[in-house]
Amino acid sequence: MDLKEQINKDKLPRHIAVIMDGNGRWAKQHGKARVFGHRNGVKAVRETTEAAAELGIEYLTLYAFSTENWSRPKLEVSALMTLLVETLNKEVDTLMKNNIRLKAIGDLSRLPSKTHKALLQGMKRTAGNTRMTLVLALNYSGRWELVEAAREIALRVSQGDLEADQIDEALMSAALSTRDMPDPELLIRTSGEHRLSNFLLWQLAYAEFCFSPVFWPDFRKEHLYEAIIDFQKRERRFGKISEQLVR
Repeated sequence: MDLKEQINKDKLPRHIAVIMDGNGRWAKQHGKARVFGHRNGVKAVRETTEAAAELGIEYLTLYAFSTENWSRPKLEVSALMTLLVETLNKEVDTLMKNNIRLKAIGDLSRLPSKTHKALLQGMKRTAGNTRMTLVLALNYSGRWELVEAAREIALRVSQGDLEADQIDEALMSAALSTRDMPDPELLIRTSGEHRLSNFLLWQLAYAEFCFSPVFWPDFRKEHLYEAIIDFQKRERRFGKISEQLVR
């Protein structure tokens, strides 16, 4: 039985989040500049997205560019933004063919105009697709998102639209950029690193983590299948004990 056939379609995570890590180290192993790794990572994005849609995953969120990534060398950042425009322009047809909707989270206003325009065009063109939602986290950080949510809630309180004692977890969740989607149940991080890197700090509170040693450019459908199979073997208790879970 191959890996895909081992997956229980009745126990799929609705939302998978991925920290795509290792492009630079992969390029270094091949004696190339870091941007070579980013370019080769596009194939991993395509395979992972198509595999998730084929399985029936509802949401796939990819950490594409963090607010901290602006501190990288200007040449690399410029190349990343150019690559993003090229990829969006090329891959929208694939998204349309696979009935996949494109969304984005993060402070998109800070993106270069060409990148922002390509992103908005891709989201507009795919807006009616219903098979799966592909979410790109661009110029995103979990702390930025929480600060923005706190500001929004504080403004509502100051304007008299909300009482402070009405603030609860549901209200906080509704102020986040992911308000229209379920929290991720599975987080995958490639390259062997074991940290969140400021990604979906609120939403990943009860997610299962899978840390893959594979560098992102080498990540393929089989690696996604392995992560989902491992996820399905875990007991998700949400603070309860095993005996309390409904069998």
